[in-house]
Amino acid sequence: MAKLERALISVSDKTGIVTFAKELQSLGIEIISTGGTCKLLKENGIAVIEISEYTGFPEIMDGRVKTLHPKVHGGLLALRNNDSHKKQMKELGIKPIDMVVVNLYPFEKTIAKEGVSMEEAIENIDIGGPSMIRSASKNYRDVIVIVNPKRYEFIIGELQAGHNDISEKMRFELAVEAFRTTGRYDRVIANYFDSLGEEKGGYPTALSLDYIKRQSLRYGENPHQSAAFYAEENINEPCVSNAQQLCGKELSYNNIIDLHAALELVREFEKPSAIVIKHTNPCGAASANTLAAAFTKAYNGDPVSAFGCILGLNKNVDAATAEAITGPGHFVEAIIAPDYDPQAIEILTTKRKWGNSLRLLKTGPLSAKTRDARIQEIKGVGGGVLLQSRDISLYEPENLKTVSKKQPSEQEMADLRFAFTICKHVKSNCIVLAKDEAVVGVGAGQMSRIDSTEISIKKAGERTKGAVMASDAFFPFRDCVDVAAKAGITAIIQPGGSNRDDESIAASDEHGICMVLTGQRHFKH
Repeated sequence: MAKLERALISVSDKTGIVTFAKELQSLGIEIISTGGTCKLLKENGIAVIEISEYTGFPEIMDGRVKTLHPKVHGGLLALRNNDSHKKQMKELGIKPIDMVVVNLYPFEKTIAKEGVSMEEAIENIDIGGPSMIRSASKNYRDVIVIVNPKRYEFIIGELQAGHNDISEKMRFELAVEAFRTTGRYDRVIANYFDSLGEEKGGYPTALSLDYIKRQSLRYGENPHQSAAFYAEENINEPCVSNAQQLCGKELSYNNIIDLHAALELVREFEKPSAIVIKHTNPCGAASANTLAAAFTKAYNGDPVSAFGCILGLNKNVDAATAEAITGPGHFVEAIIAPDYDPQAIEILTTKRKWGNSLRLLKTGPLSAKTRDARIQEIKGVGGGVLLQSRDISLYEPENLKTVSKKQPSEQEMADLRFAFTICKHVKSNCIVLAKDEAVVGVGAGQMSRIDSTEISIKKAGERTKGAVMASDAFFPFRDCVDVAAKAGITAIIQPGGSNRDDESIAASDEHGICMVLTGQRHFKH
């Protein structure tokens, strides 16, 4: 391995680069740089050799060609212990380049902009950067390659400790990260161009995915299954993958899935809301004027099922909410919320015996408006994956249509909207019963809708009287309406679209209950 004497710096993202370059200079390292990076470093008093001065050839074609030169790639690829290579370097005036600091043109950010032109996308395809990264990575024993600004501080510490050198293990790790970076960069470009054209519908012919391993898991859904958790890079919205775990045991496979379900549902609401999840389905959910009240209403929706639940909250957890969560008879496995007051953390982790194992996850501010429509859902099947757009919308407000003779009251309409929102996140076939913006009964994942209806009514018991009903899809028959009316349901919301809609509407009129159609179905498999 060669000790570091010369570095080439050419970065699009200039975060931290001035400080890093100053530290390199203090170690006596010569710096070569390009374009805007060179200008920035010089403005900050750093001695820099411009790339054109080093190569003896100017940057040309508006900067399209600047580092594609034998003096650059010869300096990167030459094996320092190869006498023939050393002889050729001396004959051709090629100096060894011992470090490359490069990050690439922002192609991904460019194509994410609304209305971006093909010309703009093309000009943000980096050529010289990936070439230098690959050359340096191939020769990692002699060249240090850095593509991640988060590495700067650590690398300086390693160089200071190692007298301008780092271990081969670290060099290899940096090379792997570099190859992964260029690989992902090329996949993003390929997917973008491959997805263009109306006949593609935004879906590429060949799908390439890129995820970073976040952690190994003790096991999968069951102890005999192995598992690991991978996350996308550069996610721009709060989610389980980028949430910060503040305390508690390591997350399990099932924890992660349930936390995702809790978060996706609770972020639908602006009012303080709580979601109680068991096996990806909400067994309790409520909105209220305070988060503590919302939790109490949600947990009491089905306290038997709620034992050992995953909890989603859409507001910062305060002391009052923490006291409610740790109340007698309660047991919570994990909580995901925007943030936690210090007093709330103390209560949650010390008041009850299960506090030490309670997993607390922090996401930052939540809102339905923060969801990125460009993120797509992926589901694995044997030998393949399914890709679809996210189910972000609920219904178009102007499409809500009361089709019964009886009109819903203001409170009934609020409960209908609430129940239908919950329904969107319950496994199909599903029925949700709600009253006063709180779930009182859920029938989830049944093979027939009448079974889901009867289960939800059984769960609710006497609380069905005066409650409303939501269905994720249309009623194929009027039987669900008849059963609901007999149980005391006063209003129903459903997408509509059945050949027998008239029969269901007629049943509503016969029983004197309201029926509202949304025009939008929400199957969840």
